[in-house]
Amino acid sequence: MIFGIVYLKTRQNLAMIEKGMNPKERTRRSAPTYLKWGLLLIGAGIGLLFAFLIDTLMIPREVEPVAVYFSLIAIGGGLGLVASYRIDRREALQENNGQ
Repeated sequence: MIFGIVYLKTRQNLAMIEKGMNPKERTRRSAPTYLKWGLLLIGAGIGLLFAFLIDTLMIPREVEPVAVYFSLIAIGGGLGLVASYRIDRREALQENNGQ
C-alpha cells in the first residue's frame, strides 16, 4: 500500500512537470491543522457546556440526557469546523485579490 501511494504521488509529480507546472507549488493549502483542531475542540467544549446547562436546568431527572450531550457536542464541533472553513476561505479570497 505504501509503495502504491509513493508510486501514484511520483506519477502525479511527473505529470505536473510535463504540463509545465511546479509540483512544489500545489494549490493553496487549507487552514492550518491547529486552527481546525482548535476551533473543533472549542466548539465541542461549548456544546458540552450547553448540554450541561440544559441537563441541570431543563431536563427532568427521570430522563437520561445522553442524546443531548452527544448532539450538542457534534453540533458545536461542526460549527467550529464551519468557522475554520470560513476563515480559510476569507484568507484565500484576500490572498487572490492581493495578487
